[in-house]
Amino acid sequence: MTSSARSAEGRARFENVQRAVRLLARLSAIGFDDLPGLRSAFEELVGKPVGDRFMVIPPFSTDCGLNISVGANVFINQGCHFMDMGGIAIGDDVMIGPKVTIVSAGHPVSPSKRRNGITAAPVIIGKNVWIGAAATILQGVTIGENAVIAAGAVVSRSVPANSMVAGVPARVIKHL
Repeated sequence: MTSSARSAEGRARFENVQRAVRLLARLSAIGFDDLPGLRSAFEELVGKPVGDRFMVIPPFSTDCGLNISVGANVFINQGCHFMDMGGIAIGDDVMIGPKVTIVSAGHPVSPSKRRNGITAAPVIIGKNVWIGAAATILQGVTIGENAVIAAGAVVSRSVPANSMVAGVPARVIKHL
């Protein structure tokens, strides 16, 4: 999907960013030992329930929040950033390491469209996935069940189930 940044839709996105920034400030102020408070603040940010086994360690940041969905028993470590304009769906039993970036939106490559256009495609993370520290997942990627994303990997293509990927760009290095 490509849309104009200077449209009614673009203005609505900017209002969602402002909303997210306000809610993220509140989330970051909650102590690590207040798990119900963290869950409640995250639920307000994403606009839906996350379950009683969800855990996020602040700081956490996102550009909107309303396009994130999480399954049961999801763990998000500190310093993660999710750009969710294109949608981010996280399956059950997923572990996300510190400083992971998930990007579901970007800009067109064409120089004449780059400044005023936005591209977006969902990121889908299957069940029981482990994403290592400082990995980056790009728009349009699907990560299959039981996959492992090695620390520091840049994932620009979908990842098969039961595999481990590593590197820049990430490539399958092992079948699990």
